[in-house]
Amino acid sequence: MKVLKFGGSSISTAQRIQKIIAIVEDEQRTEDIRAIICSAFGGVTDKLIAISQLASTGNQNYKKQYSEFLKRHRDIFLFLVDVKQKESGENIVSDMLNELGEILHGVFMIKEITPRTQDFILSFGERLSCFIITKALCAKGIAAEYLDSRRLIKTDDTFGKAKVDFAKSYVNIQRYFTKHKTLQIVTGFIASTEKNVTTTLGRSGSDYTASIIGAAINASLIEIWTDVDGVMTCDPNRVRKAFPLTQLSYHEAMEMSHFGARVIHPTTMQPAMTRNIPIKIKNSFNRDFAGTIINSGIDSQKFMVKGISSISNIALIRVQGSGMVGVTGISGRLFSALAGHNINIILITQASSEHSICFVVDPESVDMAKKVIERTFELEIQAQWIDEIDVEKGLSIVAVVGENMRNTPGISSRVFQALGKNGINVVAIAQGSSERNISVVIRKSDEAKALNALHDVFFLSDTKSVNLFIAGVGLIGSTLLKQIESHSEYLRKVHALDINVVSLADIGKVLFNPRGISLGNWENQMKESRTKMETAKYFRQINQANLSNSIFIDCTASDEITMNYYKLLDASISIVTPNKKASSGPLAYYKKIKDTATKRGVKFIYEANVGAGLPVISTLNDLIISGDRIYKIEAILSGSLSYIFNTFNGIKSFSSVVREAKEKGYTEPDPREDLSGTDVARKLLILAREAGYDLELSDIVVENLIPESCRSINTIDRFFIELEKYDSQFDQKYKEAVNQNKVLRYIASLKDGKTEVKLEMVDIEHPFYFMSGSDNIISYTTERYIDRPLVIKGPGAGAEVTAAGVFADIIRIASYLT
Repeated sequence: MKVLKFGGSSISTAQRIQKIIAIVEDEQRTEDIRAIICSAFGGVTDKLIAISQLASTGNQNYKKQYSEFLKRHRDIFLFLVDVKQKESGENIVSDMLNELGEILHGVFMIKEITPRTQDFILSFGERLSCFIITKALCAKGIAAEYLDSRRLIKTDDTFGKAKVDFAKSYVNIQRYFTKHKTLQIVTGFIASTEKNVTTTLGRSGSDYTASIIGAAINASLIEIWTDVDGVMTCDPNRVRKAFPLTQLSYHEAMEMSHFGARVIHPTTMQPAMTRNIPIKIKNSFNRDFAGTIINSGIDSQKFMVKGISSISNIALIRVQGSGMVGVTGISGRLFSALAGHNINIILITQASSEHSICFVVDPESVDMAKKVIERTFELEIQAQWIDEIDVEKGLSIVAVVGENMRNTPGISSRVFQALGKNGINVVAIAQGSSERNISVVIRKSDEAKALNALHDVFFLSDTKSVNLFIAGVGLIGSTLLKQIESHSEYLRKVHALDINVVSLADIGKVLFNPRGISLGNWENQMKESRTKMETAKYFRQINQANLSNSIFIDCTASDEITMNYYKLLDASISIVTPNKKASSGPLAYYKKIKDTATKRGVKFIYEANVGAGLPVISTLNDLIISGDRIYKIEAILSGSLSYIFNTFNGIKSFSSVVREAKEKGYTEPDPREDLSGTDVARKLLILAREAGYDLELSDIVVENLIPESCRSINTIDRFFIELEKYDSQFDQKYKEAVNQNKVLRYIASLKDGKTEVKLEMVDIEHPFYFMSGSDNIISYTTERYIDRPLVIKGPGAGAEVTAAGVFADIIRIASYLT
């Protein structure tokens, strides 16, 4: 024997009601259905509230909205009901609609609406929908009777959210159903007092009605049909990876519904749980899906946590003071006073020292609550035994719920680690003795980020997710995007890493999609984007997106962007960059960035600053962290200069070799940027700082390979013409090296805190003697590697290897974040 309930979204149109009738027909073939509880048509309750509020202000527009309300119900009735049923039902529908119109007119005339009148007005939604559905069922040959639940369910007179008198209601229901064996179409949400005054059971109270009816007649199952596939692990509007659960215990469902899960009403569980009646959540738009069963069992699924829910926009009140320590009765006085004014407490937490009591209320109650507390403890506040009452608004509660959390160590640590890594500050914490729920109070702005971070940890712990913001889609940036696209499926399947590119920015334009940008046609999307690239606005957008596990990738050469790094790090967003401007900029700013990253527990990784994809910085850091001492660093850090001096062999002139390097793309468009040695100096400065030396770029002695007369020439062609005049000088240096059985190498070196970049001659014993192409090479002479230096050698330039280095850094951060 089953009880079915259909929510407003399932019966919002005549076509949807036809689908519901089909469900009832199918269910009746195999099951004994005793009652169907229905809500008002979708959106009707909100519409009635809006109409009545308009009428109460004397606004004539209520009539127009009432006319729309009237037309909607008549149209649905006429569409569903045949001629025979119309004759017996049309007058009743008209009478109800006319009665509603008269009441609204009365509200309009007196310009006032009481909670009692509001409840009566709202009752028309369920009464009309259930009567129309009853007639529609009968028209399809299904025997059904309309039942106004006000006849059976009795409550007190707390209008808006009345308390049910279960003893009287159960007796009424049992007597009625004993006499009426026909399928009953029952109005949800509404009830009445002993004097037959209409009341309501609170928003979404139709679930509650179904549970009350089911418990009273001892149903075998209560099916609640809605517009989702069941109880979700999290709000799918906030967490796109949320999925439906197969089973929940009554306690888990109660906890989740109390903390914001909207699929089922919080009070629904109690009547069903008392009689041990399972509740099944089904999707009327996806009938074949199994849905979620709620019962007394404990699910054997692998998840320790069953759901993550939240309550948005709450206020926290803090009562504290030295005079509270050790004083009995403070809590009793506090909560008795609040209860006396019907102020609902959502969450409570108290310090073990008894110095502070925090509790959470909805924003509408906070001002009244504060006044009540101040009156109750007026003398203690005057005597300064209790501090001024502290109120903090703009907060949310996030609750982690699960029966399997009980006696499972490590749950709390995973919760707070996930929040901490995403820079989410916890204002208050509460955990019940049942161990089924860990609740945290956080800033409302962090709510979505917290839900996603926690959902990833507890439901997708085998899958690590990161959100990328990429600035710069030039050669390196576009190459990185190709690498991510081609490798993402492998990372997802083999390493369970999900990379989500949510933003691309370049000169002039920004593309943003929090659900992820399709990397197959990102270039077309960028062209179509109408969002202009404004640096300050762009960084605000990144912060306001507030996505969990966020990483910013800077593939630009912009000074302006690097000056905003600390803002991102301060917002707990990690950074990966091949841009050297920040790590080789002013020492004070470099330290500010590093300190901010440490303070926030996020990563600032710039491996690609030196040696592109070579593990240069990470190796140096590993040596230092493991206790090694750095004696000397020598390096060839310019791919272009490496190629030039590896190719310059006395046969071709120096100027022609430089021209060849430019034509092959090894140098910058203006080769003087390479020949000046500044880029090499920046890289050496980065290594020196990593080694612990507080140096500025000006501290590095640099040999500029550009002859003085070539430096101020306006065009590149004229530069090469002028450079030819110095070919003999470079040829002389080459011959001098050959005469000593040595080769020319442009080397950056650090020793005893002294740094210099210059052209040197090295012999066959030196690790830099055998070089080819555009390779970079770095030599670390340390306490451990004193006789044979540690050498790293390989391609140190080029879009592919640089992008690969950035990609590797992203993966490295992903393993830390999730």
